[in-house]
Amino acid sequence: MTAQGGLKFLEDRWDEAVAAQLDAPELLRYRSNLLGSDLRITNFGGGNTSSKLEQVDPLDGETKQILWVKGSGGDPGSIKRAGFATLYMEKLLALEKAYRGVDLEDEMVEMYPLCTFGNNLVAASIDTPLHGFLPFAHVDHLHPDWGIALAASANGKIKMEEFNKEFGHKLAWLPWQRPGFELGMMLKKIVEETPGCDGVVLGGHGLFTWGETQRESYLNTITIIDQLGQFIERHGSVAGHKHFGGGQVKSREDRAAIVLQVMPYLRGVVSRKQRWIGSFSDMPQVMEFVNSEQAEKLAHLGTSCPDHFIRTKIRPMFIKWNPAGDPAELKELIESSLETYRAEYAEYYKKHAVKDSPAVRDASPTVVLVPGVGMFSFGKNKTESRITGEFYVNAIGVMQGAGALGAGVDCMEIPQAGPAASADQFTVHANYVALPPNEAFRIEYWKLEEAKIRRQPPEKELSRRVALVVGGGSGIGREVALLAAQRGAHVVVADRDVKGAEAVAEEVKAIAGREAVSWTSIDIRDRKAIKAALEATVKQFGGIDILINTAALFPSSPDGVISDAQWALTLEVNVTANYLLTDEAAKIFAEQGIDASVVLTSSANAVVAKRGSEAYDVSKAALSHLVRELAVSLSPKVRVNGISPATVVKGSTMFPRDRVIASLKKYKLPFEETETDDGLRNELAQFYATRTLTHQPIDPKDCAEAIMFLAGPLARCTTGHLIPVDGGLTEAYLR
Repeated sequence: MTAQGGLKFLEDRWDEAVAAQLDAPELLRYRSNLLGSDLRITNFGGGNTSSKLEQVDPLDGETKQILWVKGSGGDPGSIKRAGFATLYMEKLLALEKAYRGVDLEDEMVEMYPLCTFGNNLVAASIDTPLHGFLPFAHVDHLHPDWGIALAASANGKIKMEEFNKEFGHKLAWLPWQRPGFELGMMLKKIVEETPGCDGVVLGGHGLFTWGETQRESYLNTITIIDQLGQFIERHGSVAGHKHFGGGQVKSREDRAAIVLQVMPYLRGVVSRKQRWIGSFSDMPQVMEFVNSEQAEKLAHLGTSCPDHFIRTKIRPMFIKWNPAGDPAELKELIESSLETYRAEYAEYYKKHAVKDSPAVRDASPTVVLVPGVGMFSFGKNKTESRITGEFYVNAIGVMQGAGALGAGVDCMEIPQAGPAASADQFTVHANYVALPPNEAFRIEYWKLEEAKIRRQPPEKELSRRVALVVGGGSGIGREVALLAAQRGAHVVVADRDVKGAEAVAEEVKAIAGREAVSWTSIDIRDRKAIKAALEATVKQFGGIDILINTAALFPSSPDGVISDAQWALTLEVNVTANYLLTDEAAKIFAEQGIDASVVLTSSANAVVAKRGSEAYDVSKAALSHLVRELAVSLSPKVRVNGISPATVVKGSTMFPRDRVIASLKKYKLPFEETETDDGLRNELAQFYATRTLTHQPIDPKDCAEAIMFLAGPLARCTTGHLIPVDGGLTEAYLR
């Protein structure tokens, strides 16, 4: 097979110069990465790739055939060499003798570790026998939308035969069977019974292709997938055919504004049991679907491919809203739709659960569809919420393709029906065949899937939470952003110094990953700028759980005289701006209706009277009381606390070189004019430390630790309080 001149949609990305430098396992990794680099070929984490390689057994020095197969939970697009499970083929094939039938197939998974080659701890996936029992050197099992569209069509088997004839293939069809050892046996049998077979369509599931070399397998795979795309496109372009029955409503021109209004509320109601991070999409294919005549019925049918509904649940939540109406209607519609959705999910669990099923999971939807607006998706982190949305876009592509293949078709035989599920268990609409709910349940609540979930690392203290760190571009704010990321939070770094905010965001990415952090500009004196920063946070992550402000102003002048304008500005920045910031955030907190926290930064100066810093001291005294007032007004859902640090010199924008030198002169401390800025700051910090009980300079990290304690769940019963971070400053003891 050759792709030259034959590919219409996909690209042949194989670089022979690169491939020539790789050994056999690396070639498998290379092939896998190429296939996973295009979501039209397979979705994130979808499918498996494998190679049967000759390797020397370190135990006896003899050459053995070893199966390298993508490990459980891996992603073809990003997998490394170390992500593949390795098994002795001889031992794996011998498991056929131990197999006691489909009712006991799960017990075979416990046998895979006994077949492991080498000191490899990577868990073999449930698809391992599907690869091992196929008599080909290199195998690709993928979930392309075009392939699943054929597999999920009521006339899929008929159309497969048409495809074979048109493109010269000999694909074979298998009815629906849950992935596992039984499906491996079925694959082995169908290939044996189909001379010249060059691929298998798994009903309601996906596609198997192969080759005798890495290159041949890759080329066969992309060629068949591309040709399926050509086949489906031709069907979809016939006169009179309209995807999803055609448009029923129109998209709102103001949908971006509607999203900002709705997202915090929606995130709040789906987060009643556990918090979720949100994403939104109004890409063209999403809008075509949600606005269509068939959207509601197709959405309720649910998805087909197992990889899809594990992420998207049994079905998305469809909001029956007329986009010609008032967006204010959406909240009530969301609430009523959610009540129905949870009731249906509870019934789904009750109907299909068996004695040893895992406990019911969160009944909230992970995908929400709104006509005229788009698709909201949720996950435990930003990456998962984005991927969940991508999976439903895949599902939309599948339904569109199935509908195209069914244009003008009346007779449907349900070729997905077989030993696992009879024809009457499948539901069909517009030629699209959804997976039976009992089969969906058997995968969603499969003990093997539960085990995969339990293998994931435990969540961190601030996982699933969104923290907006104002003043995060330097000093204490920078340390807060870094610490919040270390504890699992999604972080938005906000600062008037946008270059500083961007730089800190890059540091945070190294801790939390690129999708868990963002940055935005803010001027806390300006309500519009505050609102814009909060909207940027909502747009990025769906809401906000933690608001922290470390930005402040210390007025100074060469002669030590503070003007009226400086006095007013100091109170504006240090008091009023904190009120404006919290007041705007409170609106989002109220929409979410879930617990949140605010931490503001006061100062030891709030209770220590000093000469020359009256404006600053008075502003911080007012801020300390503002913390208490806000704690009262925003209770019970929002906790408001603060910290009162002594002077923090290190990393503070309030200590430019001229102020440091002025302070050194004020306290008659010796210094050299040639010293660096950091050197001068250290001298001043050491002096301040001598005035405390601990004799320790106050580091921004010390303040960050106190802030994050107050912000997090460990301080769930603390509100309206300020923690001193002053090294033991006796003058600040309250009297």
